[in-house]
Amino acid sequence: MPQPLHVDPADSGREAAAGLVLLAAAILALVTANSQLHASYFSLLSYPVTLGIAPLALTKTVLHWINDGLMAVFFFLVGLEIKRELLTGALSSRKSAALPAAAAAGGMVVPALIYTAINWNDAAALRGWAIPAATDIAFAVGVLALLGSRVPPALKIFLLAFAIIDDLGAIIIIALFYTDHLSLTALALAAAGLCVLASLNLKNVHRTWPYLLAGVFVWVCVLKSGVHATLAGVATALAIPVGGGAEDPHPSPLERLEHMLSPWVSFAILPVFAFANAGVSLGGITLGDVLAPIPLGIALGLFIGKAIGIYGAAQAAIRSGYAEMPVAADSVQLFGAAVLGGIGFTMSLFIGTLAFPDPASAADLRIGVLAGSILSAIVGYAVLARHRAA
Repeated sequence: MPQPLHVDPADSGREAAAGLVLLAAAILALVTANSQLHASYFSLLSYPVTLGIAPLALTKTVLHWINDGLMAVFFFLVGLEIKRELLTGALSSRKSAALPAAAAAGGMVVPALIYTAINWNDAAALRGWAIPAATDIAFAVGVLALLGSRVPPALKIFLLAFAIIDDLGAIIIIALFYTDHLSLTALALAAAGLCVLASLNLKNVHRTWPYLLAGVFVWVCVLKSGVHATLAGVATALAIPVGGGAEDPHPSPLERLEHMLSPWVSFAILPVFAFANAGVSLGGITLGDVLAPIPLGIALGLFIGKAIGIYGAAQAAIRSGYAEMPVAADSVQLFGAAVLGGIGFTMSLFIGTLAFPDPASAADLRIGVLAGSILSAIVGYAVLARHRAA
């Protein structure tokens, strides 16, 4: 979930609430999937729904509409956040972006290597190498918000920044490695829609509805093209104007959309995604199932790989003089933030559904993501709660 890269005490309660709502949705999914309602739960997710009028109608299951439709709004918000921070925020200069950029790079590479090493002999399983490379901003921010003043503001900004760069990396990975069966006609139409968006931006159009209308057209075309439809959300967001500068007192279209969408994404879209994707039947699952290569690779990638990759890369950047330690923070707190980076939940589940679309792999995916994310949340919270910088 995108968050502004400044720390406003008034936002802490909302951030904590958003994380708790997301956690509640995941727990509800697990309880439902292991109750007498399990058949209804899975039947609902597989129920086909048709939107539109033939020949332009689209028929997908409820689960696919959530993952391809609602998550496009999530990625649209991610795109808005990335653009704003790259142009006017905490990622707009080399100095401010150096530490989170290094941490994000390490936090993507090391988990992927751990997963790959564990699944090296299984070509099919290797498709999941990117699953532990993502951070869930909503959960991580929620944990930080629960810690309150025990965490320096600069450390919160660091975690938010590397998580946003992490999201950008995940978007690139989805585009490059999880795209099959391209339709050149649909891609050409999507490109035309992007040209319309660019033209609106160049003409300094500040009404939001033309961008959203063109964005829906791009989303439909991308959905039909074979490229994952959520990328249309990011592409549309990058065309939204940031604003006219300090001389313009009015909120920009980007700021208006970000303000409008943020609560919907935090308290509706992400919880619905969690409820639809976190449910796994635990009946008959043994320790051997948990320690199978795919769930083990995901869990260790998130819990061990993220901590080592983020902390190691950040310390290397600091010691080389390329970046500076967050103000008022120390190495232990930096490590605690790195451990929280292993909360992969939403993004990891999302990439996992692309890597393993076969429902038979759902249990392995969800067990690994839940185990790694829960361990990261507990240990990261404990490290930061028990330690204060000198």
